[in-house]
Amino acid sequence: MQNHGFLQYAVILLLATVIAVPLAKRWRLGAVLGYLGAGVLIGPSGLGLIGNTEQIAQFSEFGIVLMLFVIGMELSPQRLWVMRRNVFGAGSLQVVLSAALLGALAYAGGLGWKAALIVGLGLALSSTAIDLQLLAERKELTSAHGRLGFAILLFQDVAAIPILALIPILGGSHAEATPLQDLAAALRVILTLAVVVIGGRYLLRPMFRAAAQVGTPEVFTATALLAVIGTAWLVQLAGIQMSLGAFLAGVLLADSEYRHEIEAQIEPFRGLLLGLFFIGIGMSLDVHQAIGQPQLVGTLLFALIALKALVLYGVARFAAREDQAQSLALAALLAQGGEFAFVVFGLAAASALISPAQRDLAILVITLSMLATPLLVRVRAELMPAAKARPTREFDALDAATPRVIIAGMGRVGQIVARMLTANRIPFTALENDPDQVDTMRRFGNKVYYGDASRLDLLRAAQADRAEIFVIATEDPDSNLRTARLLKRHFPHLKVLARARNRQHVFRLMDLRVDGIVRDTFFSSLEIARGVFESLGYDEASAAAYVQRFREHDEQLLLEQYPVYDDEAALLQSSKEARADLERLFRADTDQAGER
Repeated sequence: MQNHGFLQYAVILLLATVIAVPLAKRWRLGAVLGYLGAGVLIGPSGLGLIGNTEQIAQFSEFGIVLMLFVIGMELSPQRLWVMRRNVFGAGSLQVVLSAALLGALAYAGGLGWKAALIVGLGLALSSTAIDLQLLAERKELTSAHGRLGFAILLFQDVAAIPILALIPILGGSHAEATPLQDLAAALRVILTLAVVVIGGRYLLRPMFRAAAQVGTPEVFTATALLAVIGTAWLVQLAGIQMSLGAFLAGVLLADSEYRHEIEAQIEPFRGLLLGLFFIGIGMSLDVHQAIGQPQLVGTLLFALIALKALVLYGVARFAAREDQAQSLALAALLAQGGEFAFVVFGLAAASALISPAQRDLAILVITLSMLATPLLVRVRAELMPAAKARPTREFDALDAATPRVIIAGMGRVGQIVARMLTANRIPFTALENDPDQVDTMRRFGNKVYYGDASRLDLLRAAQADRAEIFVIATEDPDSNLRTARLLKRHFPHLKVLARARNRQHVFRLMDLRVDGIVRDTFFSSLEIARGVFESLGYDEASAAAYVQRFREHDEQLLLEQYPVYDDEAALLQSSKEARADLERLFRADTDQAGER
């Protein structure tokens, strides 16, 4: 049995996954709850099919490491600096207020002040793995509460370092440490982070360039995994959280030309290991303890979720100035305890700050809060107005002819592009995700296929690998961005032209390095403005000059505002300054015309 233990565990884990996750998704509970439920079922408190949960938990932590590495690649250092207000403002406020309330509750329950402080800090942290997975599943990573939640989670990961350092000091295990030893430990952390930043900036890109030149996909995959795991191992040696080191490595590669290929190579490992992590949490749940103390466990669980939700709602509503819906969404998402608390309470018990029984009770409550999170998020979503569901329909079969151009979205913009291509006999494929629009277009003799352009399999079926140009004319910004991200990752040869609804949409497309971006109504608005000037008595040349001057000024303003588009205060200040500059430019034009 010992010789086949690994294979037995692998079969059990995979079988539980392929059964539980589809069932959970069918019942609209989400994949996370499916993984957690599978872990409870096969763990010691369930059927007892797997007993050695500690090794699985240690191995599955790499899922969080890979996830934060991928997220880091979505943020350039410039954008990370722009987010500093939410990260260090809202993040620190949430941790301090949550720790104060939960610590005061623990102190009132009979713990000493040292133990209560550690309990409050440990419970103030949320689950990065669960929260980001839920945001990704619900396509809410770019929503207001998604961006704020990510900033808070990022600060919590940073705060993990001083919390870990504080536990042995309060427990007395560092009583004999000299100031020189403490200084050496601090210098080791600073030196390690400096090595990661400097080495990442000057070594990672040449390393990936060399791997790409080999031309073997396996070598590139191994290089990507080496970058992640090597960085995580290096920072762990200095006593820093592995996930924080991986996130830092991802940030350093955010502007790399290999970023999208790295994401594609890492994605399968990330998904599997994250699933294994959630299963490990489910397996660690002590159902017997919950049944034996239902009133105590239920009270502590309610107190944890209620107090954290109250703080999160207040931070979002009053500090971040979000509306009520976004504030409630953030509260439902981050109100649980986090996986890092397992480490905190384990170390606290080893330092004699809390007893083993108190540690087990805290871990049980945190695990139950994780299990409750997908349900809370779903209830919140059900209470919010939902978008009208589209009728379901199978995607159309596409012709075998190779198009030169692919158009996604056959609304007013896509139709005009299609008509001009048709008039010039340029072969193209048109995709539309609204079945009613497809039927309408076909009645007028247009060749349109039903399909969601943000799906990779459909893009391959549409022969995006052979086309020359891809026009993203979809009206939904989220779908628009998903399509652009897929195209840049899997079809880098394509020249991508995209429509944008507003300036924020433009900035997101600029993040993805889209080749051409056209703003809705911008050029038609310029034409209307030109007509207004002419109707007011300006000659055609002057009206055209004013319109051209405004266009150039606004396009330059877009480039200047791009680095700070996540900072509302900086954006408002930039807009005010730009308005004043534009008035000065127009006055100068008027004065020059008067002199002539």
